[in-house]
Amino acid sequence: MSDPILRESLYTQPGHLLRRAQQISASIFHDEIGSQVTPMQYAVLCVLLDNPGVDQVSVAGLAAIDTSTAASVATRLEEKGLLSRRVDPANRRQRILTLTDQGRDLLQALNDAIGRLHQRIFEKFSPQEEARFMELLQKLVDVNNHQSRAPLTTAKNPISNKV
Repeated sequence: MSDPILRESLYTQPGHLLRRAQQISASIFHDEIGSQVTPMQYAVLCVLLDNPGVDQVSVAGLAAIDTSTAASVATRLEEKGLLSRRVDPANRRQRILTLTDQGRDLLQALNDAIGRLHQRIFEKFSPQEEARFMELLQKLVDVNNHQSRAPLTTAKNPISNKV
């Protein structure tokens, strides 16, 4: 006879619940945004709005994505006309990324959809529950950032431009 396996139920494991929460968020994102941009592309556009003229490697850190993914996302966004890339004269291996007028207009147009996404995610939460959840989620992300394969970095000179 073998010993029973003692383990936490899958449905109460934080990793499983976080993965499910991300699935739900991505599904609602696609419901509200459609195929205009992906969640990762949206994140890169937001980083560029707040950090105009930043290099591609810095965009990766500010969006907490790996550099090869940032490069492919930037290429797709450039093809869509939402950002421009140019060689950095100070470091020819780097690309400077800039949000285009079309990219800025898209972010402006997505404001209502992003608001609906937020409302749908938290529709069953009281304002206090939402605030507490966001506080704890931010803490979880902050205290574990160093364990990420693509940790979030901070901007050297962040510029706060809200859409």
